[in-house]
Amino acid sequence: MHLMGSHVSNKQLFLQHVGQTSAFPMNVEIESANGIYLYAPDGKRYIDLISGIAVSSLGHNHPEVIRAVKNQAEKHMHIMVYGEFIQSPQVQLARAISDTLPPPLKSVFFVNSGSEAIEGAMKLAKRFTGRHKIIACGNSYHGSTHGALSLGSQETFRQAFIPLVPGISHIRFGDERDLEMITSDIAAVIIESVQGEAGVRIASRQYFKKLRDKCSDAGCLFVLDEIQTGFGRTGKFWGFQHYDVVPDIITSAKGMGGGMPIGAFISSKEIMEVLQTDPVLGHITTFGGHPVCCAASLATLRELETSKLYESAGEKARLFKKYLHHPKIREIRDIGLMMAVQFDTFDQVKHIIDKSLDLGLITDWFLFCDNAIRIAPPLTITGEEIKEACDLLLEAIDGC
Repeated sequence: MHLMGSHVSNKQLFLQHVGQTSAFPMNVEIESANGIYLYAPDGKRYIDLISGIAVSSLGHNHPEVIRAVKNQAEKHMHIMVYGEFIQSPQVQLARAISDTLPPPLKSVFFVNSGSEAIEGAMKLAKRFTGRHKIIACGNSYHGSTHGALSLGSQETFRQAFIPLVPGISHIRFGDERDLEMITSDIAAVIIESVQGEAGVRIASRQYFKKLRDKCSDAGCLFVLDEIQTGFGRTGKFWGFQHYDVVPDIITSAKGMGGGMPIGAFISSKEIMEVLQTDPVLGHITTFGGHPVCCAASLATLRELETSKLYESAGEKARLFKKYLHHPKIREIRDIGLMMAVQFDTFDQVKHIIDKSLDLGLITDWFLFCDNAIRIAPPLTITGEEIKEACDLLLEAIDGC
């Protein structure tokens, strides 16, 4: 069917022409956004409890981010493939990110997304160690490109796309007994600081210290996926800062751009330099480090560092837990404003999500924990807004 004319709605065009990810999209049309709120064309207001999946940490339409985007767009946008021209937004952002990290994590390679950051980290680890085997965790999520998908263990998502990247094995997240699998033929262990799509699963500081030591002993690289946890989500700027360890490589994206698409993998100068030779251009990207995205990211970083907004994430999580008391809630897991509210079944969760949407509240479930709902609001959310959101969520739960 050919759709033409002003009578065709955006919803029809969305379903007809935009590639779909499922047969049941949320189908909510948004015209504008500000702070924690999204607005439909008819004026209906939604509270965004998931920040576009941990992206809009400063809230929507943050004035400093908008100003940075406008200022850079007036100077220049894309001018050359990444890594060739010196561009102020890139170098200033790279330095600012390096300043948030301990030595030797001082070399930043900009890409376009979290998945590409993982792809770069996998290639970097293989190139530096000369090995090809990689260990990841069960129920991990690192993205949906071929390499990133290969790190996952959920056959539901993997089976249709086999064969995937070979040489990948899995350990249980947080289980010290499995660390014996880390041997001298492993290139890297790639692990989330906090397992996100598994439903906010947290390992102990002792576990991460033993993992760091085991990687060092085996001569393999310790790679931390900070795509969802980085830039303040967990109550510290980086998730690994909860564990008092220093990884060899970090991947970042999501909250990094203040709403603009950007990612990075970060390592030492020594490790990163291997991508320059044998072969030259070991990893290349046309739009990586896009100047407008870098300007937005730098504004986001500076706002987070100046305000220390992330330091209140734990207190705000405690407010959610204070208000969210209901006999149908089985457990609340949290680290900063990265929270999972557990119920008995997916049917309950689906009903709560749908009812919440009707009430003007946006949340969702986790890919590998579909009987829990996600709470990851902008870090800017206030106590009053938390109470308003919890009242709506409890109303939705009551109707379950």
